[in-house]
Amino acid sequence: MTVERYLRLIAGFFVMLSLVLGIWVNPNWFWFTGFVGLNLFQSGITNWCPAMTILKKLGVRSQ
Repeated sequence: MTVERYLRLIAGFFVMLSLVLGIWVNPNWFWFTGFVGLNLFQSGITNWCPAMTILKKLGVRSQ
């Protein structure tokens, strides 16, 4: 798999996890959902995300 595909999987997992935690554990977890959304927005504009840097250092190939 590529960095871009892993990035989408990680972001989707974090959104779903934080929604579940926000509903069942504590509503403050919705702040994390907002953070992930803001990071995706920033990534769309700048084409850079911290997770991409980490994945590339782990040897995951890019598109």
